[in-house]
Amino acid sequence: MKYFKISLCICLFLTSIVNAQTKDVTLEDIWKGSFRTEGMDILHSMKNGQQYSVLNFDRNVGATFIDIYDYKTLEKTKTLVSSSDLKDLRYFSDYTFSKDETKIILATDEEAIFRRSSLGHYYVYNINESSTTLIAKEKIQEPTFSPDGTKIAYGLNNNLYVKDLQTEATLQITTDGVKNKIINGITDWVYEEELSFVRAFEWNAKGNKIAFLRFDETNVPEFSMDIYGEDLYQTKHIFKYPKAGEANSKVSLHVYDLNKKMSKEVLVQKTYKDFYIPRIKWTNNNDVLSAQFLNRKQNELDLWMINTSTSKSKLVLAEKDSAYIDVTDNLTFLKNDSFIWTSEKDGFNHIYHYSNQGELINQVTKGNWEVTQYYGYDEKTKNIFYQSVENGSINRDVYSIKLNARNKTRLTISEGTNDAEFSTDFSYFINTFSNATTPPKYTLNSAVSGNLIKSIKDNDVLSQKVSNYVTSAKEFSTIGVNGNDLNMWMIKPANFDESKQYPLFMTQYSGPGSQSVANSWNSSNDYWFQHLVQQGYIVVCVDGRGTGFKGAKFKKVTQNELGKYEVEDQIEAAKILGARSYIDASRIGIWGWSFGGFMSSNCLFKGNDVFKTAIAIAPVSSWRFYDTIYTERYMATPQENESGYDENSPINHVDKLKGDFLLVHGSGDDNVHLQNTMRLAEALIQADKDFDWAIYPDKNHGIYGGNTRLHLYKKMTNFLNKNLGDKIDRSIKK
Repeated sequence: MKYFKISLCICLFLTSIVNAQTKDVTLEDIWKGSFRTEGMDILHSMKNGQQYSVLNFDRNVGATFIDIYDYKTLEKTKTLVSSSDLKDLRYFSDYTFSKDETKIILATDEEAIFRRSSLGHYYVYNINESSTTLIAKEKIQEPTFSPDGTKIAYGLNNNLYVKDLQTEATLQITTDGVKNKIINGITDWVYEEELSFVRAFEWNAKGNKIAFLRFDETNVPEFSMDIYGEDLYQTKHIFKYPKAGEANSKVSLHVYDLNKKMSKEVLVQKTYKDFYIPRIKWTNNNDVLSAQFLNRKQNELDLWMINTSTSKSKLVLAEKDSAYIDVTDNLTFLKNDSFIWTSEKDGFNHIYHYSNQGELINQVTKGNWEVTQYYGYDEKTKNIFYQSVENGSINRDVYSIKLNARNKTRLTISEGTNDAEFSTDFSYFINTFSNATTPPKYTLNSAVSGNLIKSIKDNDVLSQKVSNYVTSAKEFSTIGVNGNDLNMWMIKPANFDESKQYPLFMTQYSGPGSQSVANSWNSSNDYWFQHLVQQGYIVVCVDGRGTGFKGAKFKKVTQNELGKYEVEDQIEAAKILGARSYIDASRIGIWGWSFGGFMSSNCLFKGNDVFKTAIAIAPVSSWRFYDTIYTERYMATPQENESGYDENSPINHVDKLKGDFLLVHGSGDDNVHLQNTMRLAEALIQADKDFDWAIYPDKNHGIYGGNTRLHLYKKMTNFLNKNLGDKIDRSIKK
């Protein structure tokens, strides 16, 4: 009933402005940035809790600024630093404060390495002296202040260094780093991609010790990619990439003592030999380090407390799961070193409070719903702040609750997606709100009551701009598929006539724990869907089994069988929708990117009596080609689960292809390698199956840059118009 009300509201809103809608959404509009939203860049709450900083950019003079704003008035109080006043650097693209906020690391000349990693030149700006100091002449990684702000640790050429800002002396604390062999303090490719962090070193509170991970990649197989560039000969990019079932890096934990100028390896008594160390974090005790250890199968997660002075260690928390355990970023140590932890152990992701010995004090949140973000803990009020789906799995709201699980307060009231950025003292939060009809709005709210204090920024100009275009409602509902009520949205043409029949185009991602059906503002693809809808398509998205925010059982049902239940759900949903009078069951198509491309390929092959057309962008064609951490989390190794890998691989079902298939990949994709598409293409060729395909030179997994996205979406649109929209009563738009 709730989703019906949302759909009705959306329909009424769209109806009220339909008379003003005259323009068609063009691909040029989308990919030239016409619908770009305004936001707040790199917001940092100052330690006084009453002010925040924002990175601003003046396009007229090409300068960047760190501006300070007052929470209460939202007025700019001062510009802390401007690149136009600095002789050493023309601009900066990121900034990080020291703990006492007297110094700032400014980043410039950044160049991407992989998805999260980059190299750059970094300067320290001393606020009191208005001076800048270059940290290193070379491009470095992850410069990080010591707690007292007198030193900076950073990575360079696979080694760790510490620069003393008072003496300007630099100390090299590791010496064995070698490309594609040994990495110190910076993660390897698979950790960066799948465990979502790059900086693998941490200062203790006193600043006299640095804990770091060391990666021995020696036995990890190498992967190479040709980089075509513009020179006469192509070059090769060679890096270590462990595919499912292959050797991982040997990872070890070390602590460097700056007083003794020596490091030692930290060992714990694990019950498994092959493991990951996904997180390290110092406690409030200068000598005690916490480390999370995860077995290779990723169904056992152990939290250890390690005294780095005595080398004694204690296992304080051990979790096991029949499927897998997601690594948490929410470990928070209170003053007494009791800690806050999040876990799915009761079937839904919730917040727990443990003693420093690992004894459960209490479960803070409970219910058949998920905590989706943990924002922090206020020692003064003993409030925990979090985001959850208590108001429906497609929505997000912000809540506070006492550490003792009492006095839960909903701090946001608008139905849709709410996300908070709290002040350091937890007196305020900046809320970002959007839903399917409202672009992002930024407001200042009270952290006690949630009450609106002031509006900061909205996207009303964009709202007015969008209202001039022919757009249609995104109608939310559920659909009963294979015994489950699945979340769905549907977009119909503005001049929809139920007596007519329309081609159906399905969009999905479907990966484990993901969500594509969400009550939030438009992505770029949403405008592409509007472009298709105004040409006469109906576009639908269904989140099937394996997707997130509906509990562990729903999410983990796909264990060891990636692509089985998810594909069954998309095929069955297409059949159910195809039975509706206004949908032409002979013209149903599906598309997806990455995991979604894996899905769309399988749907077309296995559902050849349902789907006429599919587009697969950068698809996995066999899980044997993908990395260890992601793949084995859901599938175990190929040696353990041969049938799970092969029975759900599109490569092994090419003989079933009957419809029209477009296959696209970037040749520089370091994540889902071009190998996937090449092997799938070869299988199709040997099965004598006709298909269309395109390779974008040197483009990574995102396939973007310059005119690339526009070209890609023109190609996909023309492919659909030719093969799926051929009976639509209209002139095909080029």
